[in-house]
Amino acid sequence: MINVKENINNVKEFNYLYDSVGWGHYDEKISKKAMENTLYSVSIYDDNNIIGYGRIIGDAICFLYIHDVMVIPKYQSKKIGTIIMNKLLEQIEEIRKENPNLKVYLGASKNREGFYEKFGFVNRTDANLGHGMILKNK
Repeated sequence: MINVKENINNVKEFNYLYDSVGWGHYDEKISKKAMENTLYSVSIYDDNNIIGYGRIIGDAICFLYIHDVMVIPKYQSKKIGTIIMNKLLEQIEEIRKENPNLKVYLGASKNREGFYEKFGFVNRTDANLGHGMILKNK
């Protein structure tokens, strides 16, 4: 049975999902700190087994970033990602009541952009903005 839970932020589950989707994982101290700084998260379980996760980070009023939307491969293409995104967007709409000009960003994994377009996301260049950029690690 699929269960949705909010703000669980379990480090072991987070790292398990990171590994499952091929992103590797962080040291537990780093994952713990990341989760402590998360504004909102949603975890998806099949019975008691974690199968998906997503979170919102940001300043909580002007800029939000949807991050770490992960679904283990066995459950991909089964609408689990859609459940995650819908829960995240519900939370964003609550914040938008306070600031209708809220900016919401995300970084799609390569070739996953189409998934996010279904929720109204566009490429920055399509929104008359510059390309998304990232600071390169040294």
